[in-house]
Formats: sequence, C-alpha cells, structure tokens
Amino acid sequence: MRPRDAPDAEIARRAAAQGGVVSHAQLRAAGLSPEAIKRRVWSGRLHALHRRVYAVGHEAVGREGRRWAAVLALGDACLSHGSAAAAWGITAAPAAIHVTVRGRAGLRSRDGIRVHRPRALPDDEVATLRGLPITTPARTLLDLAATARRAAIAVAVDRAEQLRLIDFAELHALLDRYPARAGTPSLKAVLTSYTGPADVRSHLERLVHDLCERQQLPAPHVNVVIEGSVRDFAWPRQRLVVEADSYAWHRSPAALNADRERDVALTLGGWRVLRFTSAQLTRRRAWVARSLTAALGAA
Repeated sequence: MRPRDAPDAEIARRAAAQGGVVSHAQLRAAGLSPEAIKRRVWSGRLHALHRRVYAVGHEAVGREGRRWAAVLALGDACLSHGSAAAAWGITAAPAAIHVTVRGRAGLRSRDGIRVHRPRALPDDEVATLRGLPITTPARTLLDLAATARRAAIAVAVDRAEQLRLIDFAELHALLDRYPARAGTPSLKAVLTSYTGPADVRSHLERLVHDLCERQQLPAPHVNVVIEGSVRDFAWPRQRLVVEADSYAWHRSPAALNADRERDVALTLGGWRVLRFTSAQLTRRRAWVARSLTAALGAA
C-alpha cells in the first residue's frame, strides 16, 4: 500500500466499525489536514451529518450510523434512555436519538438528537455495545423509569431479564445509589412485585409442582434472586437451581455468555444448576422428571 493511501484505509476501517460515520477528530488522527477534509466534502467522499461528523462515501447511513453520529457529535457522550433501550433490544426505538453528555455545559437538543445532562454518570454505569458507548442496561432502565408508565417499565424489566442483561443485585445497588432520583420509586415498585417472565417457565412450573406432589419431593422456591439474578426454581437445602431455556431467551451470543457467567457464579457459590429447553419440557417430560428426582435425591 502506498503511503498516500494510508489515511483512506484507516478512515474506511474506522467507518466500518462505526456504522459508516467518522468524526473530524478521527479524520485528523488518520492523517488528513483540515484542507484535505474540506476537499473530500466538496468531492462527495465525505458527507456532513452533524457539526464535525461525517458519513463516508454516501449519506444513507442506517440506525447504527445515526447512533454513532449522535454520540460523536457531542464529545464525551453515550447512547442513553430510549435509544439505549432499543440498542439493547429492550424496547422499540424512539424517533429522536437520546444521548447523555458528561462534563460539558451548554449543549442543547438538535438535529434529531435529544441531549440529556445528568448530575452524575459514573464510569460503572457506561458500557460499550459493538464499540458504541452506551448506558448499562441497569442505568438504562432507571432512565426509562423517570418518564415511562409503570406498566411499560415492567415490560422493559421483563424483556431485559429474558435477554439476561440485568443483574438484580446490581440493579438494587443502583437504586440505593440514587434514592431521590426520578424513576427510582417506580422502578423499585416494579421490582418489588416482579416474578420473572412466564414464557417457558409456566411449563416447567406445572411440571415441577406435579412432579413434587407425585414423588413426594420438597417444593421449590419459585422466581427467587440468587447470586444477583432471578432463578426459576431453587431448593436451598439441596443447593439446586433449575432453569428453563428457550430460543427467544438466547438469540444473541451476548445473552448466552451472560447466562453462562451467571451459572458460573452459582457454581462458585456452591449451587448445582440444571437447565431444560422448551422442547425437553414438552416432548421429554418423563426424562425431565427422572432428572429432577435424581438431582434432588443426590443432595
């Protein structure tokens, strides 16, 4: 590769990782002078989306590119509120792109960007999703709770739990951190009555209760928080946890990895974990029953 091609290769690499957009600072870091940037704008190789943020090659950037453009346009910022919830897969995307800014004053909502400037946004409440700075699922739920109806908050919590995005211990710690913040009372109320997604769990619940009654096995604790996560069934004395899995709960590698990390936490805490799929619960009920009986009898 010739040296003069190096800036364009770096720009293409950066844009590919950011939904097709780059910032003025990134162009300068790639080796372009201000004059070279202007020439690329005039020639149509760069298209201004916001002040000092450009689409590379064409203006038709998708949702990911618009999110990146909004965050890059505001400096020390991250995707938040409804936009973060949509990116995590918790809710539908709002019309405007919501961004939270840290450490800068005087920024206003503009060009389809809804700017939030909270009193505090610690580093442990910010994550990255495919490289994009974004509020953590727990902080996202707290932000949503400030304006959403309680029923909508419950649906969002339910969806986040289905995707295995939240740690309930972390969520309660966040509420303790912000006792007077808008949204804290509503989210606390939802968590107080939360029992977890019904979905496959209802099949397992019927099977487990029937099994325990027929086999004279001890009844389980249902939808309990253990090691920071809601667990379908637990027998504390036998240190046994039973979980129900379905395709809808594990559509992404991130969800699967988070689920396995929670299983590791249980194992390190001295618990045994059994998992059954929806197909096993509906088509291999006898095998599930034998497995549960054996696990409880081995304690």
